Amino acid sequence: MLIWGFTGILGKLISLPSQPLVWYRMLIASIGIGIYIFLAGLLQKPKTKNVIIYVIVGFVVAAHWITFFESIKVSTVSIALACLSSTTLFVAFLEPLFYKRKIVLYEVLLGVAVIVGLGLIFNFEPNYKLGILLAITSAFLAALFGTVNGVFVRNDKPRVISFYEMLGGFIAITFYFLVTANFQVFTTIPTSMNIIYLLILGLVCTAFAFVASVEVLKVLSPFTVTISINMEPIYAIILALLIFGEEEKMTTGFYFGAGLILATIFTNAFLKSRMKKRNLSKNIIAS
Repeated sequence: MLIWGFTGILGKLISLPSQPLVWYRMLIASIGIGIYIFLAGLLQKPKTKNVIIYVIVGFVVAAHWITFFESIKVSTVSIALACLSSTTLFVAFLEPLFYKRKIVLYEVLLGVAVIVGLGLIFNFEPNYKLGILLAITSAFLAALFGTVNGVFVRNDKPRVISFYEMLGGFIAITFYFLVTANFQVFTTIPTSMNIIYLLILGLVCTAFAFVASVEVLKVLSPFTVTISINMEPIYAIILALLIFGEEEKMTTGFYFGAGLILATIFTNAFLKSRMKKRNLSKNIIAS
């Protein structure tokens, strides 16, 4: 979560439009994961059907990051990350669909709390409506690929899934550039500072963090992982205030809304802990 907290900061520091930024990010990440798989002797070819599915999910990942970075470009890091926390709401409804279980009432109630928090942010920061809408779109896409990855990880290794998803996203954006005759990304060399930021973003904040996020889905549900990821705004908002200063200062209403969203994290952790202890006690009694 701490590593992902730097993602929004780097997105703001890199002076590239969102689409080329994500193109470089996914290129660097796919190369990084590919080299790791080769050097670690972990080469394996999944079923062709699975590869195609992973590549398609990579399109969704690319769209998620493009809308996320575009939200940062047109608003602020704080706005984008606070609204991205609405991912929890979408997962609360998507997870039962993919995992074929009943909707959990308290997850829905936490999702409603997120909506209220977003409403406060939307109301008190009207100048950033486009950024808010882009971030909410990004949140839905994050919920979608995060949930399906929870299904994929049962059958394939996280690094293999991540490699094909990064490659798929890179291919999707490349195809988009070719179709729209946007060749500038192929001819423009980023500045030295942009290259450094892109390497950190692609290798540390993407290749490593993305594989790790898929790995933890072996033992945690997508809802729990997603609501834990919502700790990211806490780190990122503090970092943004330190780095960008006045530009990242929001209204009091924004902080009320963001605080309400982040409160769902601790509420979920508390409820999950109680349920786990209760189930453990029942098992001990039964045995």
